[in-house]
Amino acid sequence: MTSPVTARDVAIRDVGVPQRILTVFLPFALGYFLSYLYRTVNAVIADELTATLGLTAAGLGLLTSAYFIAFGLFQAPLGILLDRYGPRRVEAALLLVAAAGAAIFAAGESIAVLAVGRTLIGLGVSACLMAALTANVAWWPADRLPLVNGLFMACGGLGAVFATTPVQALLTLTDWRGVFLGLAVATVAVAAVILLVVPDRPRPGAPGPAASWGALLRGTAAVFASPAFRRYAPLTVAVQAGFMSYISLWAGPWLRDVEGLDRAAVATHLQYAAMAMAAGFAGIGVIADTLARRGVPPIVVATTGMTVAMAMQAVLVSGLPVPPAVAWTLYAFSTAGSMIVYAVLARSFAPDMAGRVNTAVNLLVFAAAFTLQAGIGAVIAWFPPVGDGFAPQGHRMALAGVLALQLAALAWQVRPRR
Repeated sequence: MTSPVTARDVAIRDVGVPQRILTVFLPFALGYFLSYLYRTVNAVIADELTATLGLTAAGLGLLTSAYFIAFGLFQAPLGILLDRYGPRRVEAALLLVAAAGAAIFAAGESIAVLAVGRTLIGLGVSACLMAALTANVAWWPADRLPLVNGLFMACGGLGAVFATTPVQALLTLTDWRGVFLGLAVATVAVAAVILLVVPDRPRPGAPGPAASWGALLRGTAAVFASPAFRRYAPLTVAVQAGFMSYISLWAGPWLRDVEGLDRAAVATHLQYAAMAMAAGFAGIGVIADTLARRGVPPIVVATTGMTVAMAMQAVLVSGLPVPPAVAWTLYAFSTAGSMIVYAVLARSFAPDMAGRVNTAVNLLVFAAAFTLQAGIGAVIAWFPPVGDGFAPQGHRMALAGVLALQLAALAWQVRPRR
């Protein structure tokens, strides 16, 4: 059953939808586009990075995952900052940090400098999704959050699309350093748009600057301790972290080493997966919104999508004769079901805790993504290299381990409870 329309929802609806789209949805969508572009671009430039720095699989995984650890570690304080100061100010400030990181990455001549740049990028874009989800709670009716969040996340998927074939085309005009310099300039521009265009809207019950830090921290602890969080967070964390580890890095080497695709074909397949991810965010959001009106809880849609994603990973691990474009496309599309859980959990708490609820999930997601992305590289490195790539057995073993973690999380979520 959908939640009843509250006085707050009526007040929100008094503000025109076009105004909300132009001044809230689109500015934050530009930031999330950049966030996903930063997250996934290394999958396309992996060969260039390896050639420039002479990286091993483990070194490449650790360098790329620096984004995730910085992103993840900042989630707990980020939630408090969002609830205290608002998403507009917090995201605009952090995007300037990301721009500085991109500039450092572009100029780096050693793995240490590149890791610093990648870390600053991760820190700087850490608010791009969470700020928008927090703003969505303030600006949209609660019963439409799965739809609005899904459409917003589709914009991030477009960033992943741009990180594939379009970036590959840019590499014919410049090198990876030029790409990151361009990203630094674009990031400053988006920060200015968010700061100047997005309005501040007081929310009923929002803590505001008067709330004590102790009260905000106690609220964060309450999120982690809640039964709903403990039940639903593990599966979405495992599914998201696994997919992020691959779409942002290891999908490219998999397609090269396991499927035997050349560089152009790898970029094309990654583009298919990114397009499917964007379509999944929008499509599953629409499905969840439609079925909720017929009495189907959004968590059912989310769990179904994540189960399909696990099935596609099993297809890849087992080597079944499924074209890689089909397997990776279905995997990317169905993984979007995990994002519905953000709306499910947000509706389990008061609106003034939206920032802390969303960042609590993201803290675990990015900590897991950092661990998995580096761990996948370590597993692959156990096997002797094959030609200019890595051994297919190492790829399959690593993905099998990721799948095992997800199956354990699914069993935890569906187990009977008193």
